[in-house]
Amino acid sequence: MKIDTHQHYWRYRAAEFPWVEDSMPDLRKDCMPIDCEDAMRASGVDGVVAVQARTLVEETDFLLKVADNHPEVLGIVGWADLAAPDLEAYLDRWTAHPAMRGIRHILQDEADVIAWLHNPRNAEGLRSVQRAGLVYDVLVFDHQLPGVASFCAKHDGHWLVLDHLGKPSIRDWQANPEVPSRWLSNIRSLATLPHVVCKLSGLVTETDWKSGKGISPSDSKIMWTCFDQALEAFGPHRLMFGSDWPVCQLAAPYEAVHGLVQKWAKARLTMTEQEAFWSGNAIRCYGLNVHSEA
Repeated sequence: MKIDTHQHYWRYRAAEFPWVEDSMPDLRKDCMPIDCEDAMRASGVDGVVAVQARTLVEETDFLLKVADNHPEVLGIVGWADLAAPDLEAYLDRWTAHPAMRGIRHILQDEADVIAWLHNPRNAEGLRSVQRAGLVYDVLVFDHQLPGVASFCAKHDGHWLVLDHLGKPSIRDWQANPEVPSRWLSNIRSLATLPHVVCKLSGLVTETDWKSGKGISPSDSKIMWTCFDQALEAFGPHRLMFGSDWPVCQLAAPYEAVHGLVQKWAKARLTMTEQEAFWSGNAIRCYGLNVHSEA
């Protein structure tokens, strides 16, 4: 079984997606499960975890409705304001739905990530999320990773998931030696925390995709290096596959993203480790119910 732990769905409204730029025409439209269905089937992917893309409370309800209508959506990671006084009331309502598996905030867009991490109201909110049995997905760029490990260490009540390997800047990897060394140091720090899991996702859009040249052999080699270093740090039982569809399409189609990871997994992992990577780790971390899909 294969589970894609990172897809986004939306009915596009420009005001609700400030991060979707004019240079991203492929994203400035509705993107729903049916639009990825053929590519998933061709890649042998059976199930999905849908992840928030809007910083709106309504986003969580929207994704839960998507899960109601699409059985391949095994779980959703919604959005909530961790500092909101009524957070627990929302969590109580959402967790009554079997597909509700986690919360995420687009932390990478915060003007001051360290201030957000040190906000005691956010810390209390995350404790509430973990008490509710929900995963928290951590989304930052690699240059924002300092400070994240200490934050994660304080919140060990449930699983934390690092999205997109901490978004190492593939486009700057060779030109700036500080990038790989800084990223690896931070990844190793996070990996010492046994409740942190890492998604092998989102790297294709950390390349120089805006040049229109596509994914180069050099890009692929660097991504393999990142996968290898994540494997060394986290081990095969704390890694998961995610496509980051439809955002990945800015740089590469779904089949190419899946194919890159599949080639790596076959070369680096035993059959038992591949089963864990493609589905077992996601089932354990997100608490997915896959009996009807298996």
